[in-house]
Amino acid sequence: MLAKPKNTSQLGFFITFEDQLNHDHPLYRLANTIQWQVFADAFSKHYSATMGAPAKPIRLMMSLLILKQLRNLSDENIVEQWSKNVYYQYFRGEQSFRPEQPCVATELVEFRNRIGLEGIELILKESIRVNGKDSNDDTLSGDTTVQEKNITYPTDYKLYKKIIDKCQGIAEKEQIELRQSYKHTVKKLSIIQRLRRNKGGDVKARKASKKVKTIAGRLVRELKRKLPATILNKYAMDLELHQSIGTKKK
Repeated sequence: MLAKPKNTSQLGFFITFEDQLNHDHPLYRLANTIQWQVFADAFSKHYSATMGAPAKPIRLMMSLLILKQLRNLSDENIVEQWSKNVYYQYFRGEQSFRPEQPCVATELVEFRNRIGLEGIELILKESIRVNGKDSNDDTLSGDTTVQEKNITYPTDYKLYKKIIDKCQGIAEKEQIELRQSYKHTVKKLSIIQRLRRNKGGDVKARKASKKVKTIAGRLVRELKRKLPATILNKYAMDLELHQSIGTKKK
């Protein structure tokens, strides 16, 4: 059962929690760009309206999962940092600062199990809708990414391209030597996708999509083999999701 939200927006007679924040901060802008109601509508079916103890709000658990992915943090670390960061709390939808931890780390595990891979895939799709090319950081837009974001790729291609980018980022951060990075290959495949409306381009674009899907699967499997167990746990959610998308058939 979901708990009822509390209204604590007014800090004083003339100032609110939101008024104290920098409205140009990436997380402030991201909080107002994500379609949070999409998640509420999709996940509310997993809760009983009348039975059970009140669960943590969907927006809270969603924000923690997204922040965890953006900052590459463990469940324990994101829960701890949330209680110290005003922008994390605004991102969640808080209307006043709360110094206590929002939940215990195991509740994130329970929430992931509750929404399943279908739910986590919805998170990934929304991050792509919001951030276009990549969501490895919390910057919504920048001069260096304008051209890429003005290009519309098929949704599946975006998913596989994001998986590749994420895997390459993990490998670089954890100093894992990949058999092949595929950076040059993926760049060529992206060009083919851009030209898909040209004569004969559609056939080539479909082949490029299949190729990028294959590359994504290879990188996920290679990381799962090479990452030490202690580090693998940190990326388990992402890698399992990526693998499930890579093996999904239409």
